[in-house]
Amino acid sequence: MKIDVHTHIMPEKMPNWTKKFGYGDFIHLEHHHPGCGKMMKGDTFFREIESNCWDSESRLVDCEKHNVDIQVLSTIPVLFNYWAKPEHCLEISRFLNDDIAQRVEEHPDRFIGLGTIPMQDSELAIKELERIKNELKLPGIEIGTHVNGKNLDNPDLFPILKACEDLDLAIFIHPWDMLGGDRLNKYWMKWLVSMPAETTTAIMSLIFGGVLDKLPNLRICFAHGGGSYIGTLSRIKHGFDVRPDLIAVNTKKSPYDYFGMLYFDSLTHDKTMLKYLIELAGFDRVCLGTDYPFPLGELEPGKLIDSIESFTTEQKDLLNYKTALNWLKIDSK
Repeated sequence: MKIDVHTHIMPEKMPNWTKKFGYGDFIHLEHHHPGCGKMMKGDTFFREIESNCWDSESRLVDCEKHNVDIQVLSTIPVLFNYWAKPEHCLEISRFLNDDIAQRVEEHPDRFIGLGTIPMQDSELAIKELERIKNELKLPGIEIGTHVNGKNLDNPDLFPILKACEDLDLAIFIHPWDMLGGDRLNKYWMKWLVSMPAETTTAIMSLIFGGVLDKLPNLRICFAHGGGSYIGTLSRIKHGFDVRPDLIAVNTKKSPYDYFGMLYFDSLTHDKTMLKYLIELAGFDRVCLGTDYPFPLGELEPGKLIDSIESFTTEQKDLLNYKTALNWLKIDSK
């Protein structure tokens, strides 16, 4: 069995929010050819996508091809819209959440859904969290690595994270609105350099900001194998040891001590890195994740896990589906 915890989807038909609200570069979709669509940012072309980004049946065909039993659906991060007016972000979040919930209802044995919320307004965000849990029956949410420049240890965001713990909702943290300026415009560096750094920033903020100590029951999974965090962990630990006055401000525990509290997807693109991630976090903390349907992800879901001969069948079962079920607190599908 395989559960892919990291797949993105968007509605086939979306309002032109830019025209409706009268400002901003909100995303909408222009279908210009069968099976093809242009993601438009306001009036500007952003990305070409294919039907598997919005069509459930196309996704299921790919699932059959790659022996994926269940996809965990989450919105495309560019649709977070944290920069928008809170009431407008809430309206879009509800639209996206309803779409994902409908897909789950249509294919309950093949899809699990994660919601999205207006993180820029804690009151509205918590109301939507309650709807996600109680009305839509989704087991978790996806959030970005920051909210308009506020890292995840910002006090304004704490009530939202506390509500996730209280409601027992899983959290999938995905990089978005990547840091870095014009120096990173070439060579796809915002996706290859900034995106992993975004996730590292989020992990460090939650650890050294004391958030995980205050909310020990949060079930957080980080995209892309934790980004660059695993590769820079020894440097972070050394900094923790030699300059605790700068780093160990809100926690006295080593960054290594938090691995039992965190989940990661398996999207490392490399056997050595995946084995090192598992050495640190454990088989019971790493889930199959591919970034489907985008090309920067794993193009053959589970191929990397299956290729490591030293993993036992029991260990591969944890990576391929059992850890995902534990993270989402789902007994079986």
